[in-house]
Amino acid sequence: MLHDGNKVIDESRQGEAIMTKTSESGERKLLIESYGCQMNFSDSEIVASIMGEAGFSTTRDAEAADVVLINTCAIRDNAEQRVRGRLQFFKNLKKTKPDMVVGVLGCMAERLREKLLEQEQLVDLVVGPDAYRDLPNLIGQVDSGQKAVNVLLSREETYAEIAPVRLDSNGITAFISIMRGCDNMCSFCVVPFTRGRERSRDPESIVREAQELFDQGYREVTLLGQNVDSYKWNLTNKGEIKDPEKETVNFAQLMEKVALVNPDLRVRFSTSHPKDMTDDVLHTMAKYENICKYIHLPVQSGSSEVLKKMNRGYTREWYLDRIAAINRIMPDCAISTDIITGFCGETEEQHQETLSLMAEVRYDMAFMFKYSERPRTLAERKYEDDITEDVKGRRLREVIDLQMECGAERTKALVGKTHRVLVEGTSKKSEDQLFGRTTYNTVIVFPKGDIKPGQYVDVHAHDCTSVTLLGEVVPS
Repeated sequence: MLHDGNKVIDESRQGEAIMTKTSESGERKLLIESYGCQMNFSDSEIVASIMGEAGFSTTRDAEAADVVLINTCAIRDNAEQRVRGRLQFFKNLKKTKPDMVVGVLGCMAERLREKLLEQEQLVDLVVGPDAYRDLPNLIGQVDSGQKAVNVLLSREETYAEIAPVRLDSNGITAFISIMRGCDNMCSFCVVPFTRGRERSRDPESIVREAQELFDQGYREVTLLGQNVDSYKWNLTNKGEIKDPEKETVNFAQLMEKVALVNPDLRVRFSTSHPKDMTDDVLHTMAKYENICKYIHLPVQSGSSEVLKKMNRGYTREWYLDRIAAINRIMPDCAISTDIITGFCGETEEQHQETLSLMAEVRYDMAFMFKYSERPRTLAERKYEDDITEDVKGRRLREVIDLQMECGAERTKALVGKTHRVLVEGTSKKSEDQLFGRTTYNTVIVFPKGDIKPGQYVDVHAHDCTSVTLLGEVVPS
């Protein structure tokens, strides 16, 4: 029987199945692999916490795993193909470990549940982003010989009280999820269908998590949401107060609360939406030194006509106004972006508008992609994916080439200056070198000396590659 969230299943029996399995084979091992955005990696930490309470310990060894959960991304086709490759690997591994449970979590879950479970028989369970609390019961169902599904979306679930298990953590930087879901209906994007409607997390729980992380030795947190600028607590979408007796908090106010946890706790955030970023957010960033001067502001296209087809909710002119506000309020702020080339019907002139916007803004960094049509989106239903792969590829190369030029220019402009750096670890290229990041999110490498990760140091940048600064620590 499939658990689709609508049927009541004997949970006590499922719990018994887990206990029986565990008692026979000792502590069960859980392997979690995450793909896609930072939100997926943050979700995996929540899953690890829930599963830990159910008696599972995490492992990185596929051969040792009793349960494998793949946290998936459905934003682009190549991400889906990577996940399918891993699922095929575990299907083959199950031939020698028939009791292994393999499941898919996250954004691919709802759309591909029937295909993955029944047609291709790649997995034993499929669980959506709002059903992670149900995982121990669903695994119990699989243990008893069933397939299991729960992909119901929620209007309330935020996992606010769950303390994430920091997977693959360096003990210095961590993510804090402040909201879930998305109310923006960008025509190319599946997130509203896979993650549901937008809901914000209790600000007290966010501040408490930030404080706990600082007390544990972490020195940087990144506040995560599909659109952090639309964070609102005790406020309706129209800005009206829900409960007059409760505190109201918008994103600027939340960021200030987290910044006040401790001046030695750096604060970053991702991702902003151009139509929702207010000057209040920028003024708050400028006010606190420990709020990093770096904004990821996806533009997607430099053409107002293409932006309208993408249903982005702003024009080229609006976007450039937001860039002007950033430069006015924080003249030294670093800016990165997302760009899609070859969206439905994009003309050569519209592509040139994207290049001209990039040349005007001079981004520090960008994530750049060819358009990949996703099932169930408005673009798939309404527009023809009519740009050839050759043209998409050529336009993408032009975008990448320009961004490499702009990025190298922005990095070089930081040479000759002294930067406050949070040390994150040892350089991949040399055991004698450490690396950290500036407030602008630029990586800087410098000699180790007697410095330890987690410390703040002043580093004078004397040289650079196209994306990395090279420096020497300035004695305090």
